[in-house]
Amino acid sequence: MNINDFDFELPEELIAQVPLEDRTSSRLMVLDKKTGKVEHHSFREILQYLNEGDCLVLNDTKVLPARLIGEKEETGAAIEVLLLKQLEGDKWETLVKPAKRIKPGTKISFGNGLLTAECLETGEQGGRILEFSYDGIFYELLDELGDMPLPPYIKEKLDDRDRYQTVFAKERGSAAAPTAGLHFTEELLEEIQQKGVKLAFITLHVGLGTFRPVSVDSIEEHDMHSEYYLLSEDNAAILNRTRENGGRIITVGTTSTRTLETIADENGKFNAQSGWTDIFIYPGYQFKASDVLLTNFHLPKSTLIMLVSAMAGREHTLNAYKEAVKEKYRFFSFGDAMLIK
Repeated sequence: MNINDFDFELPEELIAQVPLEDRTSSRLMVLDKKTGKVEHHSFREILQYLNEGDCLVLNDTKVLPARLIGEKEETGAAIEVLLLKQLEGDKWETLVKPAKRIKPGTKISFGNGLLTAECLETGEQGGRILEFSYDGIFYELLDELGDMPLPPYIKEKLDDRDRYQTVFAKERGSAAAPTAGLHFTEELLEEIQQKGVKLAFITLHVGLGTFRPVSVDSIEEHDMHSEYYLLSEDNAAILNRTRENGGRIITVGTTSTRTLETIADENGKFNAQSGWTDIFIYPGYQFKASDVLLTNFHLPKSTLIMLVSAMAGREHTLNAYKEAVKEKYRFFSFGDAMLIK
């Protein structure tokens, strides 16, 4: 399959730059994966598509304020560092700009020396292994010195960093938000539970793959970056009971979907586990875990639109995206949502 099979025209003005004041006031497109029929709703109306006995699966990862601006110690040159993954102790996999200035042995200072880093290794496309040194608690310094790692297509400053965090975020470690979850408020989740819908939580720490485009023409040759996931015994039990009782598993976001598809066995059963996944889902994939997908509108030629196409069919997906452009839906992280049923 060619990367251009997943391309579409997107006017730049449809890329949402700021979150809406009310999380639930975004729009919701509902796509029938069998017929390709599209309906238009507000996000609050998602309740009518959730049934008693269903299970809504949410990714409770918490985004780190992982973008740091520092200075190269020798020259004072400005250096931007994005934390991607903690390796061991104070060693982190990072993206650095401008990367050509940072070689093994180079030291970077942040916050007038409150935090320092030394480059240990260089990698591809700006990747660097850095080891940090500091007094005190690393995550407290990160809260003080770091900014939210907003995607490069968002040019506006985020006034409230909590708006790039879901209301159920708990397990810190992500370099990006699981954005389909941004539409929920605590009140809406309470209404969903009152309807008899169970909530289950997984953790997938979103990493490098979110920031890197597919750089090969044949998508089968694309290598996904691995990301850490966790499913607890309690949440595995909720998922298995849902299956046994005939309920649907509704995954919120591509991150929840990829995690459950990694964990589920051939019969769609779940066991508590943690590990690293590099699963790449594109058309032809047979879903074992996810019955319904709630997701945002994604970038052209991205692995995320390929996953959506695997769920709904490429033609239905691209037709729905064409309709979304025509109806001026808001796209990407702070944009509107799509429910594929």
